[in-house]
Amino acid sequence: MEPPAATQRSARPQSVLFLCSQNVVRSVMAAALARHLFGKSLYVGSAGVSAGEHDPFVDAVMEEIGLDVRKHRAKSLEELEEYEGLGFDLAVSLAPDAHHKALELTRTNALDVEYWPTSDPTLEAGNREQRLEAYRRVRDELEQRIRARFKGG
Repeated sequence: MEPPAATQRSARPQSVLFLCSQNVVRSVMAAALARHLFGKSLYVGSAGVSAGEHDPFVDAVMEEIGLDVRKHRAKSLEELEEYEGLGFDLAVSLAPDAHHKALELTRTNALDVEYWPTSDPTLEAGNREQRLEAYRRVRDELEQRIRARFKGG
């Protein structure tokens, strides 16, 4: 027997906002993956505590799996709120500073917050291939979490 629609909606939100520090690595990957995996059944946004500079390693590892994120423009949470609004059911924070910001949002917005601690691949030292491997690990971890969290909708 199917659960009531309201139960389905609470189990799987209709809209999700991915938040990280600068909206150039983790939240970009997460948003692109969620859009790819769940298409029109899930409205997806992303933002950062502040807007950072474009990261070509993100382009490279996302392109490896057939996703093009080169047109992404980093935006801060304030920019997102001003231009698009914050009508999301769920905010998923991927970094400690983003989680703090997400919790602040609950004071004025009716949304749930989940914290998915995700390593920052920009901190990886080493040659190009070692650094790319760090980005791939984050991409793959995010994909697994997104598939598990938003399936069944």
